[in-house]
Amino acid sequence: MASYPPAFLSLVENLARLPGVGPKSAQRLAFHLLKGEADQAQALGRDLGNLHLKVRLCGECGYLAEGPRCHFCADPRRDARLMCVVEDPRDVDVIEASGEYRGRYHVLFGVLSPLEGIGPGQLKLRELLGRLEGVDEVIVALDPDVEGDATSLYLTRLIKPLGTKVSRLASGLPMGSEIEYADQVTLARALQARRELT
Repeated sequence: MASYPPAFLSLVENLARLPGVGPKSAQRLAFHLLKGEADQAQALGRDLGNLHLKVRLCGECGYLAEGPRCHFCADPRRDARLMCVVEDPRDVDVIEASGEYRGRYHVLFGVLSPLEGIGPGQLKLRELLGRLEGVDEVIVALDPDVEGDATSLYLTRLIKPLGTKVSRLASGLPMGSEIEYADQVTLARALQARRELT
């Protein structure tokens, strides 16, 4: 690769810094951009340049915005009595895709993980507590793993004394799966989250 022009090598090195992109993938992407139309590569360059100029985090919830507030926080039709707490902005998109939730959001930007040095001070907890006035229910939508469970418990202990209901997404067997292939933890969660048939 040392024989490539410096501009090409620089692009490959920068692409290889992206998560999930190794040196070989970076090289393939660079060749793709080189073989494609020049205006396509220039448009990509403009978008990359605009990323930090135009996109920021919402001052209220932490989702992506081009102004001080994201479109969820600015939408008066959203139910301000419901607050869904997520780990990452990408989780907001997953919940929105369900079409079942019409409340507001709060992004924590992580979960408690003492092994990785992530404690309550590294999460957006103070900001969350400052947004709870008028909120009837906080829905904790974190991954059902050790860190997500610990963070959910911590949030419950912080929020419940304030008189706000705290709930968590149900977890258990996914649709279309077979019970005989479920692991014990998944089956236990499915039993705990069971609901009455009507």
